Amino acid sequence: MVLSEKEQAENLLYKLYGENASFREGQLEAILSVLEKKKTLVVQKTGWGKSLVYFIATKILRNKGFGPTIIISPLLSLMRNQVYNANKLELNACLLNSDNKDDWEDVYNKLKNNECDILMIAPERLGNKKCMDNILSNINSGIGLFVIDEAHCISEWGHDFRPDFLRVNNFIKTFPNNVPILATTATANNRVIEDLNIQFEENLSILRGPLIRESLKIQVIKLNKQEERLAWLVENIKKIDGSGIVYCLTQRDCDLVSEWLAQNNISSQKYYSDKSINRLQVENDFYNNKFKVIVATVALGMGYDKPDIKFVIHYQRPGSMLAYYQQIGRAGRQLDEAFAIMLIGEEDDKIQEYFINTAFPNEKELTQVLIAIEEEDKVKKNDICKKVNLRAKKIEQCLKFLEILNVIAKDGSFYYRTANRWNVNIEEKEKITQERYKELNEIKKYTETKSCYMEFISNSLNDLYVRKCDKCANCIKPAFYNNVINLDLLEQAKIYLKNNNVVIEPRKQFPNGEKISANLKNEIGYALCSYSDYGWGELVKKGKYEDNNFSDELTKASYNLLKRQNLEKEIECIVYIPSLNRPDLVKNFAHNLAKLCNIPCYDAIKKTKDTPPQKSMENSALQYKNVSSCFEIDKALNFNEKSVLLVDDMVDSRWTFTVCGIMLKEAGAKFVYPYALASTSGGD
Repeated sequence: MVLSEKEQAENLLYKLYGENASFREGQLEAILSVLEKKKTLVVQKTGWGKSLVYFIATKILRNKGFGPTIIISPLLSLMRNQVYNANKLELNACLLNSDNKDDWEDVYNKLKNNECDILMIAPERLGNKKCMDNILSNINSGIGLFVIDEAHCISEWGHDFRPDFLRVNNFIKTFPNNVPILATTATANNRVIEDLNIQFEENLSILRGPLIRESLKIQVIKLNKQEERLAWLVENIKKIDGSGIVYCLTQRDCDLVSEWLAQNNISSQKYYSDKSINRLQVENDFYNNKFKVIVATVALGMGYDKPDIKFVIHYQRPGSMLAYYQQIGRAGRQLDEAFAIMLIGEEDDKIQEYFINTAFPNEKELTQVLIAIEEEDKVKKNDICKKVNLRAKKIEQCLKFLEILNVIAKDGSFYYRTANRWNVNIEEKEKITQERYKELNEIKKYTETKSCYMEFISNSLNDLYVRKCDKCANCIKPAFYNNVINLDLLEQAKIYLKNNNVVIEPRKQFPNGEKISANLKNEIGYALCSYSDYGWGELVKKGKYEDNNFSDELTKASYNLLKRQNLEKEIECIVYIPSLNRPDLVKNFAHNLAKLCNIPCYDAIKKTKDTPPQKSMENSALQYKNVSSCFEIDKALNFNEKSVLLVDDMVDSRWTFTVCGIMLKEAGAKFVYPYALASTSGGD
């Protein structure tokens, strides 16, 4: 007897969850829509089970002899999580991403031998012609199903928009009409849905469900100072049974919070996009409850499915209601009760405004990059950096937009101009930027509301099923957690912030790729603070821009920091980086520090010509060029194997320290330890 597709789907559900299992409202409808070869958009709440739709649809299509499913997925954590879930249905899921290059050949062979049921790729892969040729040439039976997971990333109006998702629609246009397409998301408001409908040529089958998360108990707590929030975290996380996530806006804050929790006997790991972090290991250990708290940026977000997350705490306010809903959706997936607590800090607006203003390259930036390409037949990114005063990441962003628009093309590592006209729609980008500011104002209003938090969230997402949750801190009294801070913890947090120094890693190579020889490299150095910190950072700002003098308190703090370090050789003298604009500022600080350390301070380095401030140079090539020939050393001095502390007020690119450190070593110094009062690097 031939089973209907509905019966096949139900049997697969029973296989996964037992004979008493039933589909959630809308799941079966979505599966059948896909099997009917419709273009389908599913907008359902976090934890609803959107992945079940494409896994079951894939299994049915594969049983009928169709080709593999291709899933475009935006995050590595989401991909790895989905592989585990696919295996439950005996689906062979393969990954192609930047982290598993050693597996690519094996994946291509599995595609060729029809042994791959699901191929998960990042949107960036769509821009790699060689990779896509390998994929498509090895799929002999055609694509069975095409899935865009977290489809709001396609829309420039979406909170997680990524330029590489613009490639998706162009890719879809190459498909035969009978390839079913499924787009899924939890965070698409009416504006995003309208945009997706236009992109998919207005024939989408749109399936929307209620977005209210019944298990979540939501609360907002205002604690402006970082030390207040740090103290609150320790006091309250210890009271919560189970594991959870603390979301931070920056990598530095992840470091700060994770180390603070660990110092207070709360097991934690940090998680963000950095090669120094083994994200797969952290994900697995967190899933298996080997530590209590994962302190993460948005790199751990969409689709990460750990069913027993008891709490999601925001160390700072997110930039939009859509982003917030996505993140709190990690909690309480298979729990009757979970907490979503937002803490609000005084730095939140500044960080969010930076994110908004740098989300898209502007017309001037795009034009600069395009001109640099047009001046040559073919040009590498590093050569563009030498000509264009933009950060390397901003140049990458411009290149990506121009390539997607077919204004430029790529041949290996070289970029060249195409014959296509450039019709950039800057007006549209400006509208989107204004929309981001509206979203920021909306989440600010959310933090002030006296009515139901979940009702506010549902309204902002244009949920069709808005109602009060009767669970949040505004619906029931008293609130779950108060904002009273333990004074002992508060004092400890203040001390922690003041002792949370920044490591200055030595530069290992010049911008052209040439290595700096080992005998000329600086040693590991230190900065007293991050410029944005609310501990020493405020005093550094005041000293530089108001008093034109760094206080005795900063000098003493620097002395104490140096005493704590286990340096290879004790510092024997101090040399400082001179300035033509403020000749006495760093000089006086260095001499005062030398007196406290009871060692000499030498006026050994001279600045020979005025140059623009290093902070005005946006990429490494220009930063190095700006300082490479403007210093000279007093040749009468011989440092005779000495250990030197090289002092400046601020450190950003590290090129000033690198250039002057090489001079000192060529003058006989054995060790050169850079020291700055504050780090202003982009990671802050």
